[in-house]
Amino acid sequence: MIREFGVLPDGEVVHEISLRKGALQASVLTLGAIIRDLKVDGQTVVLGFEDLQSYLDHSPYFGAVAGRCANRIAGARMTIDGQEHRLDVNERGRHQLHGGARGFSRRVWQLEQSDKASVLLKLVSEDGDMGYPGRVDVLLRYTLTGTGALRMKITATTDRTTPVNLTQHSYFNLDGSATILDHTLEIAADSYLPVDEDLIPTGEVRKVAWTPYDFQDGRKLRRRAGEETVVFDHNFCLSDASRESVEFAAALEDSSGDRRMEVWTTEPGLQLFDAGGIDVKVPGLEGKRYGPHAGLCLEAQRWPDSVNQDGFTSVLLRPSETYSHVTEFRFS
Repeated sequence: MIREFGVLPDGEVVHEISLRKGALQASVLTLGAIIRDLKVDGQTVVLGFEDLQSYLDHSPYFGAVAGRCANRIAGARMTIDGQEHRLDVNERGRHQLHGGARGFSRRVWQLEQSDKASVLLKLVSEDGDMGYPGRVDVLLRYTLTGTGALRMKITATTDRTTPVNLTQHSYFNLDGSATILDHTLEIAADSYLPVDEDLIPTGEVRKVAWTPYDFQDGRKLRRRAGEETVVFDHNFCLSDASRESVEFAAALEDSSGDRRMEVWTTEPGLQLFDAGGIDVKVPGLEGKRYGPHAGLCLEAQRWPDSVNQDGFTSVLLRPSETYSHVTEFRFS
């Protein structure tokens, strides 16, 4: 089902597409390719809003696709083939976050086709968009599968070498509790990227063993008495390069252990964001108020600030290539 969700200040219409298959129901907006709602056996498992204005005024990227280059780019600048490019600044007055103030999460995507269980969206990002070189054509398909998964498949092409790094930015809470601190998280990574005070990677790749960033065996997000309290907004290194097919990246279980979500992806990185700083001033889905740790993000992507870091996974897309990204959220 397709319905009008709202109208932007410039008059552009935002549509909502409803999908259903088996135990899964999803609502997708053409604004930002946002997953507005996702239900498993009737239980909402993501954070979102009921109206368009709340997304425009209060959303910390709830459910959106971030790009052209997800995550942070230090100094909002990069050099490609010897030429420096200055990007739109929208983070701490000096960096870029998630593609700039009008990145892909703030754009209306074109609805190409839909059926009961899938939707295909298209976005064209022109040369110079938010400071990026080259035109980029993106196709994104969300599919609810018969095995209880939400699959996201993205492809992109360009006419000029440019960074492309897209991610799904849903905030998950599997049981509707006030916080996700009693959820159990497992991440299949033995290394992570330390960051500076601006959350920019320092360039070091550090082992997670004997640190608060070790989720290899699964543990709760809540820190026990006496343990170091840390902010989780870090990339976990799943591999050194993108994979040809999806591989296991992470698993999240609710506080009772009754619901489990696994993340499988082709991407070499997974950004864990525990949303400790969010405090949304308006009601969310089902009238809920979202405070610190109301949900967490598991953002499959290439490593952040790769355009400025030697040895990190490449995010550059050249005209002879096709960007490809598949991530599945599997529920049981």
